[in-house]
Amino acid sequence: MPQVSQLFFKVAILFLLIGIGMGLQMSISGNHNVIGAHAHTNLLGWVTSALFGTYYALNKEKAAQRLAMIQFGVYTLGVAIMVPSLYLLLQGNAVAEPFVAISSLIAFLGVAIFAFIVFALARERQMPRGPLAVS
Repeated sequence: MPQVSQLFFKVAILFLLIGIGMGLQMSISGNHNVIGAHAHTNLLGWVTSALFGTYYALNKEKAAQRLAMIQFGVYTLGVAIMVPSLYLLLQGNAVAEPFVAISSLIAFLGVAIFAFIVFALARERQMPRGPLAVS
C-alpha cells in the first residue's frame, strides 16, 4: 500500500478515536453542545481521510506523486486545527472562531488539491505524446 494511503488510514483512525471519545463524553454528560465538532471529526477526519486513503491505494501512480503527500499534509493540518477550535467555539469560546475559519479554508484547499489530482492529472495521462502518438 502506498505511504500516503497508510498515512491517511492512520490519521483516520486517530480521528475516529477522537470522534468516539467526543460522542461518549456527550452521552455521559448529557450535554450535546459540541455535536458539530463530533460530526466534523467523524466525517472530515475519519470518513474523508479513509476515502482519500482508499483512492490512493487504488491509484498507485497518483499516490506516488509528491502532490499526493502535499495534499495529505494540507488537508490533515486543516482538519487537525478545525476539530479542537470548533470544539472550543461550540463550548462558548468565541476566540476560537478565526481558527475555525482559517482551518476550514485550509481543509478546503486540501480537497481542491485532491480534485486537481483526480481530474487534471487524469486528463494529462490521456493526452498523446510525441510526434508518433496515435489519436
